[in-house]
Amino acid sequence: MQRIGARLGRRGILAAMALAAAAPAANALAQQPARASRVVEMTHVLAPDFPTFGGDPAIQVERVMNIARDGYNLNRITHGEHVGTHFDAPLHFSAQGADAAALPAASLVCPLVVLDVRAKAAAHADYAATPEDVAAHERAHGRIPAGACVALNSGWAAHVATPRFRNAQPGGALAFPGFRPDVAPLLLERGVAGVAVDSLSLDHGGSRDFAFHVAWLGAGRWGIECVAGLAELPPTGATLVGGLPRIAGGTGGPARVLALL
Repeated sequence: MQRIGARLGRRGILAAMALAAAAPAANALAQQPARASRVVEMTHVLAPDFPTFGGDPAIQVERVMNIARDGYNLNRITHGEHVGTHFDAPLHFSAQGADAAALPAASLVCPLVVLDVRAKAAAHADYAATPEDVAAHERAHGRIPAGACVALNSGWAAHVATPRFRNAQPGGALAFPGFRPDVAPLLLERGVAGVAVDSLSLDHGGSRDFAFHVAWLGAGRWGIECVAGLAELPPTGATLVGGLPRIAGGTGGPARVLALL
């Protein structure tokens, strides 16, 4: 200690003591989680007139307790599982798949990759994203990371308040963008945790067999339909945070979905 003291001198010793005192605070600061500089809302407001796949009212809200009469407000809410911005659990399209309550919490906070097909969807409403779209994205922005959510930005959220969102055709078929079935094996190979679309279905509107649903949810993955806000997000770099009610036996449910930047 005497030799070290002689070598450092009085000023050196004081500086070393100051560094030692500051080290715990510096370590604590380094261990703090990074804060998001911006939060993007990816959830539409759910109301009775929100478009649904089958065309029925999305939700019924009945006031059963009134603050003037009862001292508090309380609503009775009736809705299907797959309305508004909502999750599809594996059980939705597989006999023994995980239900809504069993979705791993860690998979619902993940890197968000935004696949932009707006130009193609504008030219063809029933556009189905292809493996070539994924390949083009990876050439421009790098390989999709394992555990990510891949969101399809078709621009369809802009139509949510109009009949074009369902885009019913003569004869009753619908026309809106989604994923082509052969994208599922590619995303599974990448280790993707979930997918999201800004339209009413993971499959494009004209699908008759829901083959992407079957392949994707059947592999134990989750999906989110009717997301908002994708136009505000970069191709990579955001973090998705999502959640849904943990209902035993649920095949999905309305969600709150956010993106952190």
